[in-house]
This record gives sequence, structure tokens and C-alpha cells, in this order.
Amino acid sequence: MLSEERHQAIATVLRRRGTVTVAALSADLGVSEATVRRDLELLAEAGALRRVRGGATAVRGSVRPEADLRSFADVASTATAAKQAIAARACSLITDGEVIALDIGTTVAAMCPLLAERSLTVVTASLAVVRSLSTAPDVDIVILGGLLRPNYDSMVGTLTESALGQLRVDRAFLGSAGVRPDGAVLDSTPSEVPIKRGLLDVAAFSYLLADHEKFPGSGFLEVARLSRFTALITDRSPLPFDIALPDGEDVEVLLP
Repeated sequence: MLSEERHQAIATVLRRRGTVTVAALSADLGVSEATVRRDLELLAEAGALRRVRGGATAVRGSVRPEADLRSFADVASTATAAKQAIAARACSLITDGEVIALDIGTTVAAMCPLLAERSLTVVTASLAVVRSLSTAPDVDIVILGGLLRPNYDSMVGTLTESALGQLRVDRAFLGSAGVRPDGAVLDSTPSEVPIKRGLLDVAAFSYLLADHEKFPGSGFLEVARLSRFTALITDRSPLPFDIALPDGEDVEVLLP
């Protein structure tokens, strides 16, 4: 398990239990107690938990959701040509006048400059999307309110989920932390997973945007099966590995 995945797993346990011990985390994560101690020290320095003898407790009096180790701005600054190509292919599927939903994530956000001259309604919980399209003359923006995740510019929580549940969109475009060979679409952020699932539920058509580095990528939380999506938009064929979907499940693969 990668360090980022361990940190997210620790955050999830803390949110559920309020306190964790080094020994229990070592057993749950399958790593040494020394590794767990280092993880807890790093998370304590970041303000994500309070270190106590033998373990850690949740930071009291805070409702702030878990932070990503890399901010949205940091990840966006390393956007690749592959992401740009995927974004362009995604935009080619959209018809003017449609209501579309844009997930958080840098690949989905790369669609925004290409949509600025279109006539659309955009539903999003991403403030990066809002900023990018706020001056677009014919784009109406529906912002899903909720609890702000500051370093990733996204809204999460029950308010976001409730607002999303009242909407229906023509197309939803989602990102992912990784895709496993068995077709499980993964994420690493517990508070984002319900939003992604909600987007799938309210969309007539849904698309997963994932470059070749997302196979297998990372993540320890299953968002959905790949077959829940109308299509996978990626940058290479064949994929880095064969995806073995169960009998009766399939997904269309679209390339730039």
C-alpha cells in the first residue's frame, strides 16, 4: 500500500472511531508499527490528527474533510498532453444546450477551456471548474454547495449529496485515482466517493476520463464497476493491461 493510501485509510478510521492505536493500524494496513508511527507523525504535522501515546485521536472541534497530500493546483500544474487529448475527446461528445456534470480532478477540469464558447448548463462541485467557466458568456453554472475541501477546491458532504440528488443531467464526466484489472474504478478520498456515485446516479450518460497512468493507478475505495459508465475515454490502445470484466458487463472505449 502506498503512503498516500495509508494516510487516507488512517483518516477514514479516525473519522469512524475517533481514535486509533499503532498496533491496530499495523494489523489493519499490513505494515510495521514503525511505518505507522511515521505516518502518524506526518499526519499530525499536517494537522490531520492529534498524536497521543500509543496512537492518535481525531482533531477535536473540526468538521473539515480530509486533505489530499497534493493540492489541486499542484496536480493541475503537471497536466499532460494525454489529459488534454482526453479532455478534447470528451468535449466532442457534448451537444450545445445540454446539461452536463463535471467532477473534480485535473483531467475533467482540462475540458473547461474547450467549453468556454459553448452554450451549456454545467453542474459541478469543483471550484476550479467554476473559476474557469465563470466568464463564459453562454455557460450557466449550477454549484453544488457543501463543506469545502480547501486544498482540492471541491465541495463534499451531505449538503452536496442532497443538492446533487435533486438534479438530472444529460452527461457526467468523472475522474478516478485508478482502475484495476477486474474493472473496479477506485478513489483515494472517502468524502469524494459519494459525490462520484451520485453523479453516476443522476446522469443519462456517464464517462470515465483516465489516462494510461491510471491503469492501475492508486486508490483503495471502489466507486463503481467500469461497466456503470457509458464509455471509458483514455489515451492509449491497447490499455496497459487487459481488463477482465465479468460475463455480461462491457464498456465502450473511446480514444482521442
